[in-house]
Amino acid sequence: MESNTRPTLPHALRDLAAMAALLERLELNPHGSASASQYRDVALRVRSLLAEAPPGPMFDMLLSAAPATAALYENLQYAHAGLVRTPLETALEAERAAAAAIAKARAA
Repeated sequence: MESNTRPTLPHALRDLAAMAALLERLELNPHGSASASQYRDVALRVRSLLAEAPPGPMFDMLLSAAPATAALYENLQYAHAGLVRTPLETALEAERAAAAAIAKARAA
């Protein structure tokens, strides 16, 4: 008898997983058949589902498997959490670059 070792997504994450997979396909083929409007609709739906998603290990696994969705999540959380899914060194470099660009723009 075979045992199922794949984790089962909670019902609350199933729609997000399906839309995240679609967003990943759109990201991998930017010149595909989807229009800008269709891409925007998918991204907005993923955004809405991210807002409703329960946190936890399964949510983290989903974001790890879907880089475009993880990037969207990180951008949505940036105002109060910074680059929450980016390795610390990369996040620190991005923060420094942003601060330098802002200082340069103010000086101009």
